[in-house]
Amino acid sequence: MKKVLLTFFSLTMILVLAACGNNNAANNAANSAATTAPTEAAAAEPTTEPAAEPVTLVIGASPVPHAEILKAIAPLLEAQGITLEIKEFTDYILPNTQLAEKGLDANFFQHKPYLDDQNAKNGTDLVSVTAVHVEPFGAYSKKIKAISELADGAKVAIPNDATNGGRALILLAKNGLIKLKDDTNITSTKADITENTKKLEIIELDAAMLPRQLDEVDLALINTNYALEAGLVPTKDALFIEGADSPYANLLVARPDNKDSDAIQKLAAALNSAEAKAFIEEKYEGAIIPAF
Repeated sequence: MKKVLLTFFSLTMILVLAACGNNNAANNAANSAATTAPTEAAAAEPTTEPAAEPVTLVIGASPVPHAEILKAIAPLLEAQGITLEIKEFTDYILPNTQLAEKGLDANFFQHKPYLDDQNAKNGTDLVSVTAVHVEPFGAYSKKIKAISELADGAKVAIPNDATNGGRALILLAKNGLIKLKDDTNITSTKADITENTKKLEIIELDAAMLPRQLDEVDLALINTNYALEAGLVPTKDALFIEGADSPYANLLVARPDNKDSDAIQKLAAALNSAEAKAFIEEKYEGAIIPAF
């Protein structure tokens, strides 16, 4: 009897161990499948390049028209992951200083003769990226309606910076009010006047102040951006004005270290786009002329 029981017990244990072995094998197979499945699924997923990091460009600009133009083309850049942070300046010195010191990524307010003059004076090497528009320079007055009314000894105000002062003198010469040694030299000064038959008193003032001096002088030659800010309409209010062939295109300016960057080049393309041209032509009605 004992032998029968022992045999029965042995057979039972063998069956139990076999069942356990089968369960472990099944569990191991299931675990292996569970571990492998996600890996295979992941491998089947399409891979994509990570999105480029958004870029913010800090741009210095005169309020009118430069900042207005930048705001108009900002959506074109937003679509490309580039945000414009526009810092407005009412003078012509700080935008170049801050760009050189890397407080700005670029600026937009000046023409090439002015840029060249400032680089030479300050030992900087700021560079033009692209030309955007021309602001024909004009002469304004609250005291006379036509240039023929300008009296002898009249007070005529011009910008006091080298290139814009020279530009004003050239415009006076081209309209027969004075004569210069060279009426194409933008660096001309009062010392270069060879004839002043009307004995005009030429007063040099900071360019930004000129619109506010119209009550004090007989004639003022004013940069178009400051004229627009003062509510003047160059095509209507100027007694005489440069033609559309003015060579003084306003520039997007950067540094040698960032001028070729993708973001700056995309900004340049947006400023030379059909959208920018349409905005300039519709908004300023000839007072500002696209240079592209």
